[in-house]
Amino acid sequence: MSTQPVRVVRHSDGVVELLLDDPGRGNALDLPTAEALRDAAAEAAADPGGAVLLRAAGGNFCVGGDLRAFAGRGADTASYVHAVASAAHEAVRALHELPVPVVTAVRGAAAGGGIGLALAGDLVVAARSARFRLAYTAIGLTPDCGASWILQRLLGPRRAADLILTNRVLTGEDAERWGLASRVVEDAELDDTAYRTAAGLAAGSGAALRAAKELLRTGAEASLEKHLAEEARSIAALAGGAEAQAAMESFLAVRSRDRAPSARSAQEEPQSVS
Repeated sequence: MSTQPVRVVRHSDGVVELLLDDPGRGNALDLPTAEALRDAAAEAAADPGGAVLLRAAGGNFCVGGDLRAFAGRGADTASYVHAVASAAHEAVRALHELPVPVVTAVRGAAAGGGIGLALAGDLVVAARSARFRLAYTAIGLTPDCGASWILQRLLGPRRAADLILTNRVLTGEDAERWGLASRVVEDAELDDTAYRTAAGLAAGSGAALRAAKELLRTGAEASLEKHLAEEARSIAALAGGAEAQAAMESFLAVRSRDRAPSARSAQEEPQSVS
């Protein structure tokens, strides 16, 4: 059995999996776990394959910071918490900056810093058991792991404030309805659905997926005029490449076969009307 709280698993189909693997502690973030997460994210970033899957072992995705590790440190508490947050933030930044698609699979609790990790995915697959709760202000703290940054961009300031200030709990279905989750599935289907999603992306057009992700990343900050120009540049550059040329020719060949009448139907079709 692995003793590493975070593991990197490379699959032959191009999926690079980051597994939070400390289920007995709810995959809570103390300093060793945050540093392991930072190192795992850096390892994935060095060679991200075709897609990255972030998931967790056990019944909870990540319950956030390990309060048992935070409490009782007296004057050292601030420096310890800062070290945990800094290491976790390096991981979050690395995940956000990955050029390939990132899929996260969330079951059970995603609380505190677990929210930031979950929302680092381009696609978030949530189980019905998922429960999203910020919980920071309930224990006298403020958000970390990018939660106050990403929530405003996903939900707008009013809903972000609702979640951050009131510690409202969202179910997996709520998260899908609000736009935090891409889709919600039964718990028994979560791992398979998330993996198949990542594998499908890894098998797709790598150049197009990377370019599309970059457009999504930059589009929110650019003017429409600037973004339209970037879209034109990107699609033209890809269209002239061998990968897109082959994909378009394959697509047209399939369409042509689908539309062509079979020999049998051609024989059965009346040739004239008298």
